[in-house]
This record gives sequence, C-alpha cells and structure tokens, in this order.
Amino acid sequence: MRKIIDIHTHTFPAKIARSAIEKLSATSHTRPFSDGTNYELMNSMKDAGIMFSVLQPVATKPEQVSHINDGAIRLNTQHANIISFGAIHPDFEDYACELARISDAGVKGVKIHPVYQGVNIDDERFVRILACAGELGLIVMLHAGFDIGFPDNDFAHPKRILRALKSAGNVRIILAHMGGWRCWQEAQEIFAGRDNIYIDTAFSHGEFVPNGDGYYSSHKECVMLNDEEFVSVIKSFGAERVLFGTDSPWASQSEYVKKFCELSALSEREKDLILYENSAKLLGLSK
Repeated sequence: MRKIIDIHTHTFPAKIARSAIEKLSATSHTRPFSDGTNYELMNSMKDAGIMFSVLQPVATKPEQVSHINDGAIRLNTQHANIISFGAIHPDFEDYACELARISDAGVKGVKIHPVYQGVNIDDERFVRILACAGELGLIVMLHAGFDIGFPDNDFAHPKRILRALKSAGNVRIILAHMGGWRCWQEAQEIFAGRDNIYIDTAFSHGEFVPNGDGYYSSHKECVMLNDEEFVSVIKSFGAERVLFGTDSPWASQSEYVKKFCELSALSEREKDLILYENSAKLLGLSK
C-alpha cells in the first residue's frame, strides 16, 4: 500500500463548518464532498488510504489571524494525522512577530490567498510576508491563478507571482492548483525549473462537480486539466517538484487518489514522489 500525503485540505471549527461550507459552495457553485469538519476529513482519509492531510487555513480578515494560528498550534499537538499550516493576512500589522510565533511553535508553513484577501500578490504587503517567511524557513502555500468563485480576478496571476518572488528573495513556495488555476500554460513557462518552487495537484485534474444551482450552463465549463495535460504539467516541472493535494472538501480524496494512481504516463517512482516523498521531505516527516 502506498503512503500518501494530501498537502492541500480545508476544514473549519465544528460550530461554523456548515455555514462556511454552504457559503463557499454558493460562491463557487461547486459541490462539497464532506461537511468541512476534522471528523469527516479523518473518515475521508481512511477511505482514501491517506496517511496525513495538511490543512491550509485562510484568514480573510486581519483580526482572524491570531485565532486561526492558535487553533493550528493546538491542532498540531492533538492530531497524529492532520497537520495545520498557519494563516496570515497582508493587513495584519505585526506580521513578522506572528510568523515568528508560529514558526517557534513548530508550524511548518503559512497559507496566503490573494483573491480572498483582496490584495495583489505583488503588493508590498505580501512581498514583505514572503520575505519574512523565507527568513524563518516557513513554507508558503499560495493560491495561484484564478479562483473559481472570482473568475475575473487576477490578483494571483503567475506574472504577479513572479514579480513578488523577485522582490521577496529566497522562500520555499507551493503554487497551488498546478502552478496557477486556469493559467496552466503561463505557469509552466514562468516557473518550471526554478529553485524552491513546488506545485500541488489540488482541484486541477479532471472535472469539478457543480452544486446543481444551474450556474454552469455546459459540461465544458467544469473541465480542468485532462490526463494528458495534467501529466504534461508534471513533466515540465519534474515529479520531484510536485505535491499531491486534493483541495478537500471540494474534491473527493478517494476519487482523486484513484484517478491519479491510474495515470499510466507516470512511472511508479514518479507517483511515489508526488504522493508522499516530496511532501514528507518538505514537511520534515521523512526524518
């Protein structure tokens, strides 16, 4: 049986999980595959054969940051198989102290989402966060490309990300959604082969499932990367730079694992790297 790490998942505190999932489903017009709680994520992991899931919390307001990070630190001491990154907001005033605090507490990385946070990734507020994270050795998980809920927003376009990284300096960064959701060609051209840049597979392979509200008028609108395109992106970056992620609850972990493992164009070694070894090394779990 393969070891698997899902580097990109989301859950919410039980008391707000239902309302949060309903709101996000309405915004994205997509179907969730769990109720957004840690309990359901653990059940999903068991069904999919996933050893570890990594939570990627997003602070949509500065005042949420400390509370989210307190929860991440606490969760990391309570769960053997769920790991949480921290959160930071570009308008959080004492960002350097907060990043140092979570680093000292053993948090491995931090998630930023320019679209949900309303700031361009190449804005100085994000650049200073990237630079600080790099100095502290924190991994940065960055929502890259467009967002399904805000399809015209280019706050995290690969060209903007490149400008930010040139200014920020050396930082280990994961560009979620295969380098840039629905900017896949640009992401390959700009980032493939660059040091310290990883991509994850979350919410990019195959088709997403509409929530049934009628927003999507054709099947074509729900298509992301097909098998050939998906493998092409992996080959351009190199399997050693790709991390398996699902974006659960917005994809079924078990279905995503199955679909990935069935890719005949990837070698078994490449699959092992992507499913487990790359993330384990990045997170320090392979020691």
